[in-house]
Amino acid sequence: MALDQQHEHERVKAAGGEMSFFDHVSELRTTILRSVLGIFVIGIIFFLNKEFVFSTLLFGPRYPEFPTYRILCSASHALGLGENMCFTPPKFDLITRQLGEVLMQHLYVSFWLGVIGAFPYIFWQFWKFISPGLLEQEQKAIRGVVFICSFLFLLGVCFGYFVIAPFSISFLASYTVSGLVVAPTLDSYVTYMTMFTLPTGLIFEMPVVAYFLAKIGIVGASFLRAYRRHAIVVILIVAAIITPPDIVSQTLVSIPLWGLYEISILVVARVQRKRAAAMEQAEKESRRSIVPHDTDPE
Repeated sequence: MALDQQHEHERVKAAGGEMSFFDHVSELRTTILRSVLGIFVIGIIFFLNKEFVFSTLLFGPRYPEFPTYRILCSASHALGLGENMCFTPPKFDLITRQLGEVLMQHLYVSFWLGVIGAFPYIFWQFWKFISPGLLEQEQKAIRGVVFICSFLFLLGVCFGYFVIAPFSISFLASYTVSGLVVAPTLDSYVTYMTMFTLPTGLIFEMPVVAYFLAKIGIVGASFLRAYRRHAIVVILIVAAIITPPDIVSQTLVSIPLWGLYEISILVVARVQRKRAAAMEQAEKESRRSIVPHDTDPE
């Protein structure tokens, strides 16, 4: 079923024609339906494992046993720093203020976990829809794009979950004044966890976006280097938008964003070097083709 569209393109191509607009619409509808089905299936799996989703995944950064806290503390002792890098989140309770809030948040979390889990399948489906329209050399040039994009997205989600979430939750839960008890709602906690993970996963696709922009000649390495200072300002603004309003979350997001920007410069520079080498090779071949061959006087 996943290759039906490619087979359809091959069938139409063999027949000497092109797919009509309605054929493309039909293929796009099939791609979207398959993607929604993938999200639904994985979302149902998470929905049926409520205790694992809430106690282990969602509430994990609340507990001192969370891997991030243990790893940092172990590293602190290994480096001879004692307890300087050891920290745990303060204990706080979550409350619900509306009837049915737990059910609605369960559905909400299951849906987004379905999107995260099905992301490689979703991207593969849309790639199958797009790739038949590319030239053969273009398909070879971006081979492995599904794996790379899926890996970067999941890496970004993991960074948000294991790095941003524990630091931010510890900071926000401990930031209070005398006479107040920290007791956030379940809705607030889920919203923050979503902001820690999903936007970070999408932002980690920056090198891939830079690669495609470089391939079509929109951006160059010199342009990105020249506007590095402007990019840092934009990065800080983006970090402030996609994170909760605290300096810890914004800093933790800004640092990898700046790193991704620098990686994007290297990616774009590599694309430009390959393009220049290909153009130089083509020019040499063109010169050879127009040079007249010596004729034998005999």
